[in-house]
Amino acid sequence: MTEHGEAVRDAPEARPPDTAGTDVAALRRKYARRHVAARCGVYGAAVLAALVCALPFLWSVISAFKQNQDLYDPESNPFFFNKPATPDHVTFLFTDTPFLTFVVNTLIVGAAVVAVTLLLALPAAYSLARLDRPWGTPMGIAIFLVYLVPPSLLFLSLTRVVVALRLEDTLWSMIVVYPTITVPVSVWLLIGFLKAVPKDVEEQAMVDGHSRLGAFLRVVLPLVFPGIVAVVVFAFTLTSSEFVYALAFVSASPEMVVSTGVPTQLVRGDVFFWQSLQASTVITAVPIAFLFNLFLDRFVTGFTMGAVKT
Repeated sequence: MTEHGEAVRDAPEARPPDTAGTDVAALRRKYARRHVAARCGVYGAAVLAALVCALPFLWSVISAFKQNQDLYDPESNPFFFNKPATPDHVTFLFTDTPFLTFVVNTLIVGAAVVAVTLLLALPAAYSLARLDRPWGTPMGIAIFLVYLVPPSLLFLSLTRVVVALRLEDTLWSMIVVYPTITVPVSVWLLIGFLKAVPKDVEEQAMVDGHSRLGAFLRVVLPLVFPGIVAVVVFAFTLTSSEFVYALAFVSASPEMVVSTGVPTQLVRGDVFFWQSLQASTVITAVPIAFLFNLFLDRFVTGFTMGAVKT
């Protein structure tokens, strides 16, 4: 007993100190440092990628205010003002070219095309998403495949249509033709988004006294608003940057849009008004980028939900 008792009394002294708590704390600190390092790496990579993507825009802003001697000197740093900045080229853009007319025409065409696209795409997408017919899915795919036909193959035949309608050299020619490239993909996007809305929601609204049209306007449209935003951004961006149709259908300068008017006015033979070209790029890109980022969450939601549900 004595030896056993002595062994029991000596056990705490012979046993090494308890390091479990110390080890856990060390592991926590180790993983915390790894977590911080990983996040710093991710944010660093994101900042680097943002800077790389922003360099062309920054170069355009700086080039717009450079003097000709500074721009044409191969030894000058393109990202610095080696000579004093000048606003003359930006002033030239607004005073010596119909740039504001091009911007207004672009806004008119873009707004009209967006309205026509929504007016046609929403009913078409709703019909294909809600009507249980065996031809619904093949027709939806066929509509989307129309978007894949390149404009370079269609502008000749569409030019005949524009001439037959007597719309050449007018904004109406673009308003009539552009929906042929915006409606198909818009229908495809909206089909996927409408399928995400349960039919029970509409049926409950019709039980409460609404017609199908009333249920669609009062119940379905608010639920598919992110998809509508995606369609609006897509259609406006596509129409404002389209070049082939705008060049083929309109040759009169007062009816041109930015995509064709700016190159026509600022590229004269072998003379490039480079600073004014860069200024026009920045002026037209900033509002579109601002609106795009303003609705970025809804735009991404519209595309991703449409892609999952289709």
